[in-house]
Amino acid sequence: MNWDAYDAALFDLDGVVTPTAEVHMRAWASMFNEYLERRSASDGVDYPPYADQDYFDHVDGKPRYDGVRSFLLSRGIHLPEGLADDPTTAETVCGLGNRKNDYFGRVLNEQGVVPYPGSVALIEALHAGGTPMAVVSSSRNAPTVLAAAGLTDYFQLIVHGGVAAELGLPGKPAPDTFSHAAERLGATNKRSVVLEDAISGVAAGRAGDFGLVVGVDRGAGAKALADAGADIVVTDLAELLSGEPV
Repeated sequence: MNWDAYDAALFDLDGVVTPTAEVHMRAWASMFNEYLERRSASDGVDYPPYADQDYFDHVDGKPRYDGVRSFLLSRGIHLPEGLADDPTTAETVCGLGNRKNDYFGRVLNEQGVVPYPGSVALIEALHAGGTPMAVVSSSRNAPTVLAAAGLTDYFQLIVHGGVAAELGLPGKPAPDTFSHAAERLGATNKRSVVLEDAISGVAAGRAGDFGLVVGVDRGAGAKALADAGADIVVTDLAELLSGEPV
């Protein structure tokens, strides 16, 4: 791939640089299924349990509370929005989102995180070549995860969910967080590469008319990523170190 054709690389984190998407999936499953079990008992309704496909359909790549809201609506459940500082016991969208974050933190502390070797190889190569890089993640945990992976120093900028909220930027599938990162790195959308494993993130890259949108298939499916707007789909970022120019 001819990286000289681009001025910036914008990486999603979970599922692209680190395998923490799996940690998120387990945290979401634990939180939602615990909630649905209690809700079924109280409502007398047999709500279908949360499954892996729900992660890709409703949660992956979105800001945390958007993911909660989307999944609950898929089960016909409506909760009050609540506030970002709601306790984890609150039966609100924010309360459930905060509860999920507790699950995620516990798993991350217990298991740590090791980045994908192919992703590290690409990041090191781009760093050596002087390509500015940013992490653009819906997760407010992005700085912690990146530090745990030992990769913070490679990135000039981290645009995470907290930053987006402070700046009033809509989350993926809107392109605004990627566009903000490109601008901060001194690049245009047309001269920037988006690297994403989530359908919502790929859609954001396409909506922003970025120069190249790379779909990383970690389970969403190559066709789904291509249909969402990926120009190319890979299963490992090391594939972008060689081959014909894109």
